[in-house]
Amino acid sequence: MRQALELAHRGLYTTHPNPRVGCILVRDGRIVGSGWHRRAGEAHAEVHALAQAGELARGATAYVTLEPCAHHGRTPPCADALIAAGVARVVVALEDPYPQVAGAGLARLRAAGIAVDVGVEAAAAHELNAGFIFRHTRQRPWIRVKLGVSLDGRTALADGRSQWITSPEARADVQHWRARSSAIVTGIGSVLADNPRLTVRLPGDSGHGTPERIVLDSHYRLPAGSRLLDEPGPILMVTAADAPDRAELAERVEQITVPRQDGGLQWSRLVFALAQRGHNEVLVEAGPRLAGAVIESGLVDELIWYVAPTFLGHQARPALQLREPAALDELSRWSWHSIDPVGPDLRLILRPPPPAPTWSWTDPARAHGSGPHTNADSR
Repeated sequence: MRQALELAHRGLYTTHPNPRVGCILVRDGRIVGSGWHRRAGEAHAEVHALAQAGELARGATAYVTLEPCAHHGRTPPCADALIAAGVARVVVALEDPYPQVAGAGLARLRAAGIAVDVGVEAAAAHELNAGFIFRHTRQRPWIRVKLGVSLDGRTALADGRSQWITSPEARADVQHWRARSSAIVTGIGSVLADNPRLTVRLPGDSGHGTPERIVLDSHYRLPAGSRLLDEPGPILMVTAADAPDRAELAERVEQITVPRQDGGLQWSRLVFALAQRGHNEVLVEAGPRLAGAVIESGLVDELIWYVAPTFLGHQARPALQLREPAALDELSRWSWHSIDPVGPDLRLILRPPPPAPTWSWTDPARAHGSGPHTNADSR
């Protein structure tokens, strides 16, 4: 299964809105077929593995990182392909949350007499496809907020100059997070101040797609000369309903509206819209006001902070604009997920802490085996 997960990682930049999936076929102790899902609309991992195995698939065990599909989408059902190939056993890391699958693939395999096991390396499989899973279970993407800061938590000098606080290595690392995201979100303030392109710039041919670039701007102030407009790929402007009509941008930019909230735009409504557009992973690269509002919404799953070993001073611009808590027990707390050096900088990844465990009372008599409904230990 770990080898299947390594294969699935090869589709990290290319499969969205589909999940990243790998498959290994094993017969008589050796691998006879392997494959991964390369791109939406193309063959799934199981199909590639079965094609490689040929007749050796009969009687084999298939290790698949996500439940084989059971519906006709752009490709035929993989569960049917495994049945037709005569595999004897299927080991699955995770059940597929997609409503047209969601256990149906497992049921079809079992009905055909194939042994099925679920849950092997489930945590790693979930990590690989957290955005796809969130989109189908919580109706929203997996959301990351990226910031580059100094040791004193500043992102720019007082006059706005910020290029560059972090190192070339850190900026190159950001490109990988962009490439695995299907959308990059920023605010009009960042566009006006920095005139970014928000494109993916990776060396060589990574096969990545072009993330949708999304700008939040209540008043639709996007300049016609923005570098965003010079780059290929979709652009979405998110405005308020009373924003002006920009007919000169209509052929290049799509516009949607969401309600206003606290002087900005309602993030929760936008998050739902992004899921409807098929986005699994969304990267937010924004200034302190928007980044702070997104974090305060409670709809952020990961913070990616690049910390440069430098100080900008107390008059420099802060990384975030956040409401001050009324008391220390109201602090927004996060958990460390990873800390890694990137060139001279550090990359800190944080996530919201897991929910507190739910405690339930157990009858001491039953806990010690003397209650009326306790089964005897036969060991």
